Amino acid sequence: MNSATAAAVHAPVDDLQHHFAHVRTRSLQLAAPLSAEDAMVQSMPDASPAKWHLAHTTWFFERMVLASVPGYRSRHPQWDYLFNSYYQGIGPAHARERRGVLSRPSLAEVHDYRHDVDSQVLALLRAGDLPDAARPHLRLGLQHEQQHQELLLTDIKHALWCNPLQPAYREDLRRDLRDSAEGAAALQWHHSLEQIVEIGAAPWPASDQFAYDNESPRHRVLVPAHALADRPVSNADFRRFIEAGGYREVRWWMSEGWARREAEGWEHPLYWDDALQREYTLGGWQSLDLHAPVAHVSYFEADAYARWAGARLPTEFEWEAAAGGRPPEAGNFADDDRLHPAAATGSGLRQLFGDVWEWTRSAYGAYPGFRTFEGDLGEYNGKFMCGQWILRGGSCATPRGHVRASYRNFFDPAARWQFAGLRLARDEQ
Repeated sequence: MNSATAAAVHAPVDDLQHHFAHVRTRSLQLAAPLSAEDAMVQSMPDASPAKWHLAHTTWFFERMVLASVPGYRSRHPQWDYLFNSYYQGIGPAHARERRGVLSRPSLAEVHDYRHDVDSQVLALLRAGDLPDAARPHLRLGLQHEQQHQELLLTDIKHALWCNPLQPAYREDLRRDLRDSAEGAAALQWHHSLEQIVEIGAAPWPASDQFAYDNESPRHRVLVPAHALADRPVSNADFRRFIEAGGYREVRWWMSEGWARREAEGWEHPLYWDDALQREYTLGGWQSLDLHAPVAHVSYFEADAYARWAGARLPTEFEWEAAAGGRPPEAGNFADDDRLHPAAATGSGLRQLFGDVWEWTRSAYGAYPGFRTFEGDLGEYNGKFMCGQWILRGGSCATPRGHVRASYRNFFDPAARWQFAGLRLARDEQ
């Protein structure tokens, strides 16, 4: 089933049952290659163990959906503390950076928990007993779980890379990625005149089409004349920056980025080897595909490259204006089971969706007239609008159909473990 799904709140029950079963099963499929030991590893504070992802998404459905049913009682009330994330309005939560110490409950118990909650949700849907007020929470929960599916992949990639053995997440993903295309075409520019554009999405659930609260309301923005590169920056492009001394020239870097580069010894994108010939992937170490988009770079690295190239990062409004009207389901997504960026093909503006999230120069903030979701869900996005930067478009680890032109992802500017790359932009008269 295509998970673009941003369907009406009052979609047929059969569609909602199907979508719920599909998304919940997909998480189990992504976790299946992992041992119980793999599933509890936490390699850094920003990442979470796979077992926690499986449990937290289940907790969301229990706490936000089942708990709305009169008379519902949790079978594991003490887990509310373990698997809450940041919903302070609901109650206290276990420290994020210490999720890796949760050896109990076991992985088997977490699977039983998922099965129990899934059975209850599906029974309510089949019987038509799901309260109307819980339907938006259920639909949001499915989108939330798809976000965690991507995090499960990026978090386990970092964890396995940190292991001295650096094993593959899946051996069947191992392939020689070198020269996967005849060669990335020379970068071309797509020109746009100054214009007023409609940005964002109508508020959901009042609108039939799903969107997070941070995507709304839809509003007009003046976008100056500019040009966008027709494809993301490739590994070959970025390697030239490294070989030209880009990581040693302070003039290309933001002050905070330079300090982080020095403190952490950045010399190339995360997961590249020092010889700039190989990169660590979910299939293990593989030859660097020079034609594929560069991935696992921070905002600071993306910005430094853009300055070195005589360009800049696009604003999120420039990006959305270019992506609007294009099919968001096109591109290389997690469903394609490559789980790694692919080289660009075709002509025109390419790879706006899938392959790599694209850093923009836009800070994460509220749109004019922004309102959070009601109730406990109001903590979902709004309270993070400080010190974060916007990325657009989705990646090779994003479920197909989960993103749209208005989708706003956001991360700390030093984050490198996501499949994040960049597209160049430049000002025009």
